[in-house]
Amino acid sequence: MPIDVESKLLIVDDLPENLLALEALIRGPGRAVYRATSAEEALALLLDHEFALAILDVQMPGMNGFELAELMRGTERTRHIPIIFVSAAGRELNYAFQGYESGAVDFLHKPLDPHAVTSKVNVFVDLHRHRKALGQEMEKLAAANHKQEELVQQLRHTQRELERAVQMRDDFMSMVSHELRTPLNTLYLETQLRQLHVAKGNLESFAADRLPSMIERDQRQIRNMVRLIDDMLDVTRMRRDALSIQPKSVDLAALARAVVEGLRQQAEAAGSVIALEAPGELRGVWDEFRIEQVLTNLLTNALRYGRGKPVEMMLGQADGTARITVRDQGIGIAPEDQQRIFEQFERTDDSRKHASGLGLGLYITRQIVCLHNGRIEVESTPGEGALFRVELPLEAVAATAAPTQA
Repeated sequence: MPIDVESKLLIVDDLPENLLALEALIRGPGRAVYRATSAEEALALLLDHEFALAILDVQMPGMNGFELAELMRGTERTRHIPIIFVSAAGRELNYAFQGYESGAVDFLHKPLDPHAVTSKVNVFVDLHRHRKALGQEMEKLAAANHKQEELVQQLRHTQRELERAVQMRDDFMSMVSHELRTPLNTLYLETQLRQLHVAKGNLESFAADRLPSMIERDQRQIRNMVRLIDDMLDVTRMRRDALSIQPKSVDLAALARAVVEGLRQQAEAAGSVIALEAPGELRGVWDEFRIEQVLTNLLTNALRYGRGKPVEMMLGQADGTARITVRDQGIGIAPEDQQRIFEQFERTDDSRKHASGLGLGLYITRQIVCLHNGRIEVESTPGEGALFRVELPLEAVAATAAPTQA
C-alpha cells in the first residue's frame, strides 16, 4: 500500500526556544512542522490545516494546554487529532490523569528524552500515513465499484437492446412473410384459375377484352411485392447510412400531379378521391425519386386510413421553402402515438385494425426528408383525420446521414 503522504505536525509552547528544540527533534522527510506560541495561534492553524499530531505544552499563559485540548475534542474537524501533552511539572499521577481525561494519547515530561519523543512521533506519523493511504484506497475502491455499477447498467441496457432487436427481427420476418403472402396467394389463385380454364377448354376468359384487366390485376400484385421489397432495402441502406441522394432541379408541382394520377386507381379502390392544389410550377433542388417516395407514402397512408373520404394535398412555397401538406378525414392518431409512428415497424393499435403494412412508410419518409435538410410533422385528433406537413429547402443540400433512433 503506498504511504507517500505528507504529515503535518503542530507544536504549541509559549517559549520560542522550546519550539525550536522540539522541532529539531521531530522534523524529517515528508513532515511539515507548524509552530504556535499560544492556544489562540494553534486554533487558527487548526482551522486551516489537517494535522497528524499535536504536541501541546500544558502550562501556558491564558488558555492552557488542557483547555485547548477540550476545545479540539469539541470540534468535528479536530476531534480525531492525536494529542501529546508536554509538562515541566512533576510526575504526580493526578496531573497526568487530567491530561488523559482531556483527550491526550500520551504524556511527556520535561526535560524531554529525545529518543522517546522521536519514537512516539514516528508511531503517530506512520499511523497517519497508513490511515490516509487506507482512505485513498477506499476512495479508489468506491470509484471502481461505481464504475463497475455503470458497466453493469450498460450491459443490462445492451442486453435489453439486443433482446429488443431480436424481437424486432422476429416481428419483422413475421410481418414480411404475412405481407408478401397476400399478393403471392392472389397470383397463385389467379394462376390456378387460369389453368383450370385452359384444362376445360374455356378460352373465353382469355378473350382480348378481358386480357387488359387480367394483366392489370397481375401488375398490381407484383407492384405490391416490389414495393415491400424496396421498403426493406431502403431500411437496410439507412442502417448503413448508404441511402443515396442525387439532387437535381425538380418541378415538385409536376411530380405531385404525376403521383396523384398514378394513385388514381388505388384511390378509387379505397372509395376515395385525391384533390391536389398546386401552383403551375414549383422548382427546387431535390432527389426526384426520393421526393416521389415521400409524396407516394403520404398519399398512400392517407388513403389507407382515410375511411374512404376525400384526401387533400396542397403545395406551396414561402421563405425559400417548399411546403407540402396532406390531409385526410380518417381515424386520426392519438397524441401519444404521433412521434412513435415515425419509427420503423411502429404502428398504432387503430392502424392495425384498418389496414396491413410493415410500418415502414412514415419511417422512410422522415429519413428522406431529413436527408434533404427538411422537416416533417403531424397534427391529428383521433376520429378527425390527420394532417402531415413537410417543409423542404428549395436549394436543399443532402445531409451526410439521416438521424436514426435507437
